[in-house]
Amino acid sequence: MNTAPILSKVRNLDAIVDEIRGFLKVPTPTAWIEHALGDLPTLLRDHANCEYKAAATGMSLINRYRGHGKLQRLMARLVREEMLHYEQVLMFMERMGIRYEPLSASRYARSMHSLARSEDPGRLTDILLIGAIVEARSCERFASIWPRLPTELGKYYRSLLRSEGRHYQDYLALAQMQTEEGEYRERLSVFLDQDAELISSYDPEFRFHSGVPA
Repeated sequence: MNTAPILSKVRNLDAIVDEIRGFLKVPTPTAWIEHALGDLPTLLRDHANCEYKAAATGMSLINRYRGHGKLQRLMARLVREEMLHYEQVLMFMERMGIRYEPLSASRYARSMHSLARSEDPGRLTDILLIGAIVEARSCERFASIWPRLPTELGKYYRSLLRSEGRHYQDYLALAQMQTEEGEYRERLSVFLDQDAELISSYDPEFRFHSGVPA
């Protein structure tokens, strides 16, 4: 498996999806796709939550690592884009008559972050790698579901593939910049294994990044 990020801009959406599917260890289960299609209100509510949390993570990194120039620039762009996506998902919900309601945190995010180290520089490496995998999994889910969604929502999910693919690359590039190659690969493997386990196993709650619906 090639774990190095693609730093050049990829224009072909199929190439973005193929690269990300090669990066992740398992695809989204069919059972999750079928459940998501039958529960669009929960899918969109949690999608909105995910966009907001992604922006919040970017702001947290900006605040904590003020001296890291490239991180500052990439996270500033990411925050702008994630907040735009948050607004757009809320607009879709309004059009579809879906009321925003708070949801409990997903098992996925909680379990991924439970493996992160608590002290820097290891903490930063782990948070960046988790961010990369979350963005990659989001992209893979958009690709898995968009052809079967209502037309306008499907087009919107397809349009997100490019930005999510770039966010994943940015996170990986930052992680590689600030750690040794051996440690980078070791920690990346830890989180990819965790992602695969969470996505493939039964999950008591349906969420955007949940596993197989129980």
